Amino acid sequence: MNSIVQLIQVSKRFAGMKTPALETIDLSLEQGQLLTLLGPSGCGKTTLLRSIAGFETPDSGTIALAEKTVAAHGIWVPPEQRRVGMVFQEYALFPHLTVAENIAFGLRQILEKQPAIVKERTRDAIALVGLEGLDKRYPHELSGGQRQRVALARALAPRPVLMLLDEPLSNLDAQVRVYLRNEVRRILKEAQMTAIFVTHDREEALAISDVVGVMHQGHLEQLDTPEAIYTEPASRFVAQFVTQANFLSAQRRGNLWETEVGSFEVGAVSGEGNEGGEVMIREEDLQFHPDEGSEVRICDRQFLGREYRYCAIAPSGQRLHARIAAA
Repeated sequence: MNSIVQLIQVSKRFAGMKTPALETIDLSLEQGQLLTLLGPSGCGKTTLLRSIAGFETPDSGTIALAEKTVAAHGIWVPPEQRRVGMVFQEYALFPHLTVAENIAFGLRQILEKQPAIVKERTRDAIALVGLEGLDKRYPHELSGGQRQRVALARALAPRPVLMLLDEPLSNLDAQVRVYLRNEVRRILKEAQMTAIFVTHDREEALAISDVVGVMHQGHLEQLDTPEAIYTEPASRFVAQFVTQANFLSAQRRGNLWETEVGSFEVGAVSGEGNEGGEVMIREEDLQFHPDEGSEVRICDRQFLGREYRYCAIAPSGQRLHARIAAA
């Protein structure tokens, strides 16, 4: 398969910052893959997106798009020549233009002397995002979800090699957001588009992606499939941010890790000196059972529809959380 995005040792530091915005980022993305950059505010995910788009200049490293170097020492290709589509959370639609006119705006500059092709691509983009019959409406006559579809269609119409989406669903209410994230994935897959999606929403990242990159303080902590990110986190930060796991201090006793709430099998641990550490327990893997002699106390319960989320206090005062299916 063709490599659409390749970053090698990309770093970026802003003046006045104690830590780099990006530090030695390596990643590769193949044709048709959907990557989500996931992390808290200030972790560097938007800076990385802007560097790929050409809105930021890396201090070092190499960025290649469709096997063409666009940023490196002595090489700089401006944003308008990178064939990258951008979708932002603010929509950025022209209020005085109709849906069709908004989508066609960028095409007219590319295909100035080919109005028939502009019309065809505009019609195709409208159909792809499911807005047939709304082509003559103005942005103020559309819902938030429909406006975001127009923004997506406008970015897709020029047929870029790469689509970049910077938290495009964050301004929508929760129910529309869940529906539209599935639609965005469907649209991108149907268009066979390679895309990078930025979000701080864990569920959104896992649901929409082929690959997830978890970022923290300018570092790419882990780059893997959603399943691997969740079940095999590479660091404590990934485990906490993605799975919201519990961490318990543990001591090794033979084949067991002993904690204040129970013991767990060690598994394959080689060598000496592994006598102390921490055990990670996901919320859905923790169960509570009545025990009059237990010092663990349940202090809160939240009903989440399909499950309850319990909070318990261990003898040390540490809070533990568990998700248990509603009966």
